[in-house]
Amino acid sequence: MTRTVLNGPDDNSRLGGLLRRLAGTASTNIGFPAAVDIDYRKLAPFLGHLLNNAGDPDIDPIHPHHTKEFEREVLAFFANLFRAPEPWAGYVTSGGSESNLAALQLARSRYPDGIVVHSTAAHYSIPKAAHLLGLSTIVVNAQPNGEIDYDELACHAELHRRRPIIVVANIGTTLTEAVDDVIYIQDLLADVGVHDRYLHSDAALSGIPLALTDDPPGFDLTHGADSICISGHKFLGTPMPCGVLIARHHNTDHLPNAVPAYIGSPDTTITGSRNGFASLMLWLVLHELGRPGLRERAQYGQELAQYAHQRLQDIGWPSWRHPHALTVVLRTPPASVLSRWPLPSMDGRSHIVCMPGVSHSQVDQLAAALAEKGKQMSRPSELDRSTHPACATRVGIP
Repeated sequence: MTRTVLNGPDDNSRLGGLLRRLAGTASTNIGFPAAVDIDYRKLAPFLGHLLNNAGDPDIDPIHPHHTKEFEREVLAFFANLFRAPEPWAGYVTSGGSESNLAALQLARSRYPDGIVVHSTAAHYSIPKAAHLLGLSTIVVNAQPNGEIDYDELACHAELHRRRPIIVVANIGTTLTEAVDDVIYIQDLLADVGVHDRYLHSDAALSGIPLALTDDPPGFDLTHGADSICISGHKFLGTPMPCGVLIARHHNTDHLPNAVPAYIGSPDTTITGSRNGFASLMLWLVLHELGRPGLRERAQYGQELAQYAHQRLQDIGWPSWRHPHALTVVLRTPPASVLSRWPLPSMDGRSHIVCMPGVSHSQVDQLAAALAEKGKQMSRPSELDRSTHPACATRVGIP
């Protein structure tokens, strides 16, 4: 690894080069979920201040340089969106990974001998968080469409039913945007005799747009989740990573409740000092758009995803998408296309994510690049179908 000495004579040129690289790749960077339609630059004057939301969001710290009043409004919005019963708790995190770690900490505080169960499609932060917390894990296969294999989950749950089971449900997997059925998982655990259970909905990618659609699948706190998290830098497009965790309040009763005298606020968070600028950015977009504006953006992304799927089908490039998904899964393009269009790829599958700010023109350009290569399927494949198999046949639990 090349190491560069700080304060070199070419600092300005390096910064200029970074800015040119970011601007030059923006038009083809549609494989990673980050909305680009919101301008946060009106908050630039606040960059001249340290904004430290140290400690619990409900209690202001001693120092005045914080944005906790804005954070509380953000949390109230998401508690309402995800129908959290009163009383609830939560805070603005550094991103999905911290949110998942905090959720599993809540689960462990309630069930110290609990077993974490997640699918092979779960975010990489889940096994990492379980390891940090010293929790045992069981990994369940995912179905071809990305959903957890419910029958395999039932088998593992029945085998370990005398221990608490902590299930992490994917609400929008990273590759296919599959959504695990929280209601069905709760019923499944009850049917096999698991009395002590905790269910966390990792909704980093899809939680907001799904909650704003008509007839969404069951995944929120009314549907049986004990905690839920979203990422701010995905659907809301904040220019720095952040997230939100909302949990049933009874889950926080077992946490340490230290009150550092020099902070003046109890610290029930993972990080202690937290980014007050993130709360301000989230407040800004929620305040300006509200539910109507967010719903309109969600509908735009879903319609664009449907358009992208159809464009790929029209040129003979295998693709599919889940209902309501912003993600379109496609056969992995050749390296010559990926060199310009950096799409996440695994096992012969890639995806694009039609986040707000992605345009029809960008989709058309990618389709044109694929059509030019003429790499069309020569044999049947799972991706040859206009929609991927639901893989939702569920065997009853005896």
